[in-house]
Amino acid sequence: MAAEARHEQQERATPENWMYPPADGWTYDQVKELVLPFDWELLDGNIVVRGATKWWHNRVRDRLYFCLESVRREPFAVNLEQPVFIDEHNVPKPDAVVFDKIGLDIRTLDCIPVEKVALAIEVVSPGSRREDRFSKPGMYAEACINYYWRVERGEDDIPRVHEFWLHPEAGVYAPAPDRPTHTHILKTDVPFPIEIDLRSLIEV
Repeated sequence: MAAEARHEQQERATPENWMYPPADGWTYDQVKELVLPFDWELLDGNIVVRGATKWWHNRVRDRLYFCLESVRREPFAVNLEQPVFIDEHNVPKPDAVVFDKIGLDIRTLDCIPVEKVALAIEVVSPGSRREDRFSKPGMYAEACINYYWRVERGEDDIPRVHEFWLHPEAGVYAPAPDRPTHTHILKTDVPFPIEIDLRSLIEV
């Protein structure tokens, strides 16, 4: 029994071995107690460092959260950077997420089950362009998250929101049919009706 306990302990990710995953990758159980001096997420069994973000990214992310929270409807809840459990090797942290809270104890919630997620939002930073434009949308679509917003910084600093919905037959994200890219005003009915003056997200 003691030998089994030592073996299990060796298999857990630590500050010394996190960059050397097992052959089949880390699982969430192996990394969930890992404490590192930076933010990270589990993607394809690898611990991926989340790059440092700047004022624009954080301001837009936080203001989007407050806008969504102010108009959300039951049974939805809104969170920032809450881990989403897709499978044991993939537990990403969207910048913001809207999910159905029915049946969940949100006060003790560790990860949001992916089947509960209605909308995932990523605010693009210089260090996250590839993930936010390609890797994560592919992962979210494969996991059947119905809606995805990618928020980009316009040349005038005003956010531009690219709204995508999951194509039921193709299984990939397609641009929203009416207003695929929102400039100046974000107005949509999914996952609930919301209208946002995008300039207001960066006003101080």
